[in-house]
Amino acid sequence: MLMLYPKIEQLRELPVQLNMAIPPEWEDRNGHVNVQFYLALYELGGWVVLEEIGVDEDWFSRHQVSQFDLEHHLNYRAELKVGDQVSTYSRVLGRTEKRFHGMYFIVNETSGRLAATLEYITASVDMNTRRTTPFREELASGLDQLIDKHRALGWTAPVCGTLNP
Repeated sequence: MLMLYPKIEQLRELPVQLNMAIPPEWEDRNGHVNVQFYLALYELGGWVVLEEIGVDEDWFSRHQVSQFDLEHHLNYRAELKVGDQVSTYSRVLGRTEKRFHGMYFIVNETSGRLAATLEYITASVDMNTRRTTPFREELASGLDQLIDKHRALGWTAPVCGTLNP
């Protein structure tokens, strides 16, 4: 199946989640960024999408809930190398009562190319029981607003077709 990836200009319709230069310690023996650091970029910028709707670290602490990733589908599109400037963007695709589905985009600003996509499923977790729990109303409402806003974009996310919330 041929996936159609968004153009960089289309990704810029989303807010920037992270902007940074790739540090030297991320280089592997192949002379490019080691695979583990693509997930580090996701971790560094991924929480920002929730902060945009008012759900920050303090909110999670007060309510004793958090978000745990359940699945990832990582697609490498172009190399990242030490010193490359990268930016990241996140798009929320859908949700159920306890999980949401999204896609994270890593752009190599130095080369002007889409470096990687990371499709994910994240679950709401009660930190006391360590079990999934329904989203609190304010988080559910914020996710619904993002989903509606992101569905209105003029392009389709290149999902793998196997991840379902």
